[in-house]
Amino acid sequence: MSAENKVQDAVAPEEKLGIMPYFSLVFAIIFFSGLLASKDWYGVFDFTTINGGFGKVVANATLSNDTLATAMSNFRGKGGSGAIDGFMFALGLVPTVMFALASITIFEHYGALKAARVLLTPILRPLLGIPGTTSLALIASLQSTDGGAALTRQLYDEGQIDDRELKVFATFMMTADAAITNFLGSGAPLFALVIASSDPPVPAVPVTLGLCLGVVLVGKIVAANVMRFILWRFPRLI
Repeated sequence: MSAENKVQDAVAPEEKLGIMPYFSLVFAIIFFSGLLASKDWYGVFDFTTINGGFGKVVANATLSNDTLATAMSNFRGKGGSGAIDGFMFALGLVPTVMFALASITIFEHYGALKAARVLLTPILRPLLGIPGTTSLALIASLQSTDGGAALTRQLYDEGQIDDRELKVFATFMMTADAAITNFLGSGAPLFALVIASSDPPVPAVPVTLGLCLGVVLVGKIVAANVMRFILWRFPRLI
């Protein structure tokens, strides 16, 4: 930890904040966490729901027995390659990144990052070696790779985190990035499978969803601390 970070961590808890920064922090955590992800009215308070998605276009159409069957694809189409397809992929990230940066700017205006530094630095500093101001980017990265990356870049550009903290935090995020979204979206169906030949039927995966997700999150913490050790042992890598 640099001397500057030690001073920041020491003086941050003494800063007097009103109720608005803490309210902004709580709302930001809920907004980026995915807790309110839904098609119901309260989905307007969720980052992923508001961010939305691109519409589908018809990629292929076949006529069989007077029945027209269509196959849908996203706006990038299918079979792309090289720099052109890479450009289209990057273009698809622009709305998410812009929305994430706009959101964090609003929360920062109302003091969410100051409240995060006061409340969460005592937790995140010993656990991951990063300041509490990274909390919103951390939460966003659990459900959106693009949102977490955009917020982290903004923190670095504003001097909220240094090179060492950036490397550690990037390791945390890149280890099973968007863990909650990807795990619940792709892995959750496995836990509904049962062994039909068994009487009575038993689950095909003999562990709980929560336990598996916990292993993923612990793995992210372990990876970040491995990077902390590498940077401590080989400081010239910074």
